[in-house]
Amino acid sequence: MSVTTSAIGKLFSKKQGKMDAIYLILILLLLTIGLVMLFSASYVYAYYYEKGDSFYYIKRQLFFAILGVIAMLVVSRIDYHIFHYLALPIMGGAVVLLVVTVILRFTVYHGAITRWIRLGPIQFQPSEIAKFAVIVLFSQMCCTYQKNIKTFRQGMVPFLAVLGLLAVLMMLEPHVSGTILIASIGACIMIIGGCNIRFFLLFGGIGAVGLFVVVMFFGGVEYARERLIYYIDPFQAPRAQGYQIIQSMYAIASGGLTGKGLGNSRQKFLYLPEPQNDFIFAIVCEELGAIGAIIIIVLFVFYVWRGFSIALRAKDLFGTLIASGITVQFGLQAMLNMLVVTKALPNTGISLPFFSYGGTALLMLLGEMGIMLNISRSAALEKAG
Repeated sequence: MSVTTSAIGKLFSKKQGKMDAIYLILILLLLTIGLVMLFSASYVYAYYYEKGDSFYYIKRQLFFAILGVIAMLVVSRIDYHIFHYLALPIMGGAVVLLVVTVILRFTVYHGAITRWIRLGPIQFQPSEIAKFAVIVLFSQMCCTYQKNIKTFRQGMVPFLAVLGLLAVLMMLEPHVSGTILIASIGACIMIIGGCNIRFFLLFGGIGAVGLFVVVMFFGGVEYARERLIYYIDPFQAPRAQGYQIIQSMYAIASGGLTGKGLGNSRQKFLYLPEPQNDFIFAIVCEELGAIGAIIIIVLFVFYVWRGFSIALRAKDLFGTLIASGITVQFGLQAMLNMLVVTKALPNTGISLPFFSYGGTALLMLLGEMGIMLNISRSAALEKAG
């Protein structure tokens, strides 16, 4: 469907409601705490591995944080309905990038398979774009097929086709955790959008069993099977595959109730590998203790609650679905990351939103927050009018 001139005028209308101030405060609070903890967790590693520059990671993260906040405020003034028209192009771009990632093949970096595309000094994971693409496309599809959403033909087939294509591309990388996350986000939007729960349970169960079989019995994802084995008993290989989770447990245990104090972690002194990435929450627990970790978890929970509050206040189904999808993505990532770091789940390679190092991921996250703020603006404008 083409966007008419009058439609474009409405999408960029100057008339705006008030954004959700509490949600904005939570974003800025989590972002600030995340930047502080990133510097604390990374400066030793950066000094040893980045030519003596202790500020290597924080400088880059801070740059993308500032850029992201600006993007968030700009996006918050663009009507979110524009994504109804851009859903297919965004998904098409995500698929092309995933294909390119598969074609490029992968190099092993610190024992893990990289899944990034590098463009000079910038690198990004196409899976981050694929998550957002699923959110906007599934939201659009649920609205388009709403009258027949309970049928198998319109309520399941198109969604399964998209998820199947993405799953195949991501498993070819392979990227098991990303596949699970995207499937979970898509499933949540389908449920909220009104898809037939019986079809969903049937094909969801088949998909889960199929993924388990691939992970456990096919050599293409050998690394995922090893992570599962050494999750059960990391002390089978305390200086190899089990090393990272063992050091993470040491960090959490040594933090105790009140922690060693900000900046006083011992495990970040080259014991815990790459503490600025997926396992940054272990450093949070060591330095801030159980009390500090619980406060951060409460902030995450409050943030998710506020996200669903925005979704419920949205003026239409499309807004509700996009806000729900973004909130589910954020909540699932945070939960899975913390469960991995505390050894409640096998290592998934999923980052902690606002905390883990990754400039382009942070920029995309803040852009999504801009969409959330625009949905809250639209709801406030409708209520006022």
